[in-house]
Order: sequence, then C-alpha cells, then structure tokens
Amino acid sequence: MSLPAIHGLIRRRILVNFRVDPVVMQRLLPEPFRPVLVDGAALAGICLIRLEQVRYRPLPSWLGMSSENAAHRVAVRWVAPGGEERQGVYIPRRDSGSLVNHLAGGRLFPGEHHRAAFSVVDREGAIDLSMRSLDGEVSVQLQGRQCTDLPSTSSFTCLQAASDFFERGAVGYSVKAQRDRLDGLRLVTKEWRGEPLAVEAVQSSFFSDRALFPKGSVEFDCALVMRNIEHEWLRLPDLPEAGHVQEKRVGHRPTIGLS
Repeated sequence: MSLPAIHGLIRRRILVNFRVDPVVMQRLLPEPFRPVLVDGAALAGICLIRLEQVRYRPLPSWLGMSSENAAHRVAVRWVAPGGEERQGVYIPRRDSGSLVNHLAGGRLFPGEHHRAAFSVVDREGAIDLSMRSLDGEVSVQLQGRQCTDLPSTSSFTCLQAASDFFERGAVGYSVKAQRDRLDGLRLVTKEWRGEPLAVEAVQSSFFSDRALFPKGSVEFDCALVMRNIEHEWLRLPDLPEAGHVQEKRVGHRPTIGLS
C-alpha cells in the first residue's frame, strides 16, 4: 500500500557541516556512493531539526506531532540504474526524541530512528543544543548565533552557493536494520532559505572519533539555520546496498561508527 505524503512545518533546521578528507570519507561509504567534493574536500555533517504539525494529508495541522531529531549525513553522488548521475545525502544514523518516530520509522514511514534525549534553548537567534542517544553511542553539542556571513574559512564562496549545494541534498538514503537495502526519502519544501549560524562551540562524538577520522582529516566548515518552512516527506524506492568497506575492515555493522 502506498501511503500519502507526510506534511508538516520545519520550525528549525540546523545544518552543521564539516570538511573531510575524501579518501577517509570514501572508506566510510557503502556502494554505490561517492563523496561530493567542494574545493577538493568531502562535505559531511549533522542535521538538527525540529518538526511540528507532522501528519499524513489530509489530516489537519492540530493533529500533527512535534519532535526534535538529528541525522548524521554525507553529501554523495551515485549512478542510477539508467546511467544518470544523481546527488543527495547518505544518512548512516538518525536519532529522535520522539517515541513515535522510533517505533514507526522504517515501518509507517522511511527512516529508522534511535531514541535520544534533546535539550534545546532557542531564543533571540541564539541556540544552545545538546543531544545524547539513549544507547550512549552518539552525542552532539552546539552553541551558536544567527549572523549574516559564512566563516571566511568556509569552502563556499557565498551564502547562495552554500544554500544551492544543500538544496541539492534533498534526497536522502538511510541505513536500515535490514542491511542489504537503504530507505529512500525526498524532502520537498515550498521555499528554501537559510541563514548563516556563527558557531561558538560544536562537539560531535562521531567526527571526533580518531579511529574513523585520523587527526587532520576533518574540520568544521560552516553552519546554516532554516526556520518556519512548510515541507513534505515523500517515500522513494529502496536503494540496494552493495557492500561496505568499513564493515569488512573492523567487522561491525555498517553504520560508520555511530551504533
């Protein structure tokens, strides 16, 4: 049975982005993905998103659910079966403060979610956010404030270039417990706008893991924040996963060190 689109409001979406050595990044990607390069570096990061009024159409907004969520993601490209090259994101791990998302993700809608606890203060453009998964495997801390310019050290020459790049990442494929396939999801928004976020402090248990990212192979690039954007999630056909180098190297599940 084909379920209707999931509609809702992105109350707040933060994209925290890191430059990664492309050779290191490729080792952590399953087939058929290759990292998308910006100024010679792979781009990976964390999407920290608050969703509100989330429901199947045509239910009214007051019946919708709210949740805080996190997704670790990598900008990737791949060749579709027809030979066309496509671009999107690979999502090795999703976490959510919502029990509903945890229970229904991967069943009633794409995207399996781990349980996590979130603490968020978002006031007058300043954001103080922390997240820790209940399994103890993943933690993120972020402090920042909305601003007008990207960091001078960013790989992107301007805000528009960064916004255009991340808009092309609206298609995402995420890891499933059934390891031979990836869940597919497309984000559709009525508009796309983001503002730079000046990051005062950021910590990620994933990107600070030296077993995955040797010293010097990863560094902060920039962060963007989006607010009050209507959206829909559309299911895409599963994508076959054709093997994972990291799994062969260390012998654990192919989740690039996040679970």
